[in-house]
Amino acid sequence: MSDPLDAAREAADELRARTGDDRFDVALVLGSGWKRAAESLGEPIAALPTTDLPGFAATSVAGHEGRIDAVERGGQRVLLFLGRTHLYEGHGVAAAVHGVRTAIAAGAHTVVLTNACGSINADLEPGEPVLISDHISLTAVSPLVGPQFVDLTDLYSTRLRGLAREVDPGLREGVYAHWPGPAFETPAEIRMLRTLGADLVGMSTVPEAIAARHMGIEVLGLSCITNMAAGVLPQPLDHREVMETARRVRGSFIALLEGIIGRL
Repeated sequence: MSDPLDAAREAADELRARTGDDRFDVALVLGSGWKRAAESLGEPIAALPTTDLPGFAATSVAGHEGRIDAVERGGQRVLLFLGRTHLYEGHGVAAAVHGVRTAIAAGAHTVVLTNACGSINADLEPGEPVLISDHISLTAVSPLVGPQFVDLTDLYSTRLRGLAREVDPGLREGVYAHWPGPAFETPAEIRMLRTLGADLVGMSTVPEAIAARHMGIEVLGLSCITNMAAGVLPQPLDHREVMETARRVRGSFIALLEGIIGRL
């Protein structure tokens, strides 16, 4: 089996060659429905399908473009990942974190992870941005293999959450539960997660955050609540609702991301 960090360095070398840039500062992973956010963050210096780089799996999820844009903003070189690989796509955890590892191997010192999620906490409403303060992993899967012991106490950086609140002092935060998917959770499972202390639930982000922290990088997690979780409201869940809510609130999220990137 090849070393996943070696694979990331190989992809980073190809990324530099394809973009003509030897240095990147920030990696921003955009989840479901965030394509327009990328378009508003600046004209790409370079753009390429992720599958042009070694080690990347083709995306299979609606709303995930499978593209990397390199953008210069405020003197910083930003890598925008339009879409990600999820565990439920069946490519393994190394594929799910390959994008983040590649960005860090290419020089990124900060990783911003965004996602669309369901709200378990009835006080947090669809359309609201929420800072991830901590997580609960329910997948029993880690991107780390062997005795790679990493302290995750401040995984979702307190410092970066403070910078985000400089942009929007009203930002609230919550604990994100990582669900394996692709089936949505049952009402009973949501009651379990509420008892465990989770406020949000989604199918991404956590493996990427752990991989980034293992490589010594600061992580900011930002969720867009697109729906209430199963059983919170008397209505079925639908991925189209996720996409529609993300589309409806993208303007405010774009402004938030622009402000955050400007302070990194």
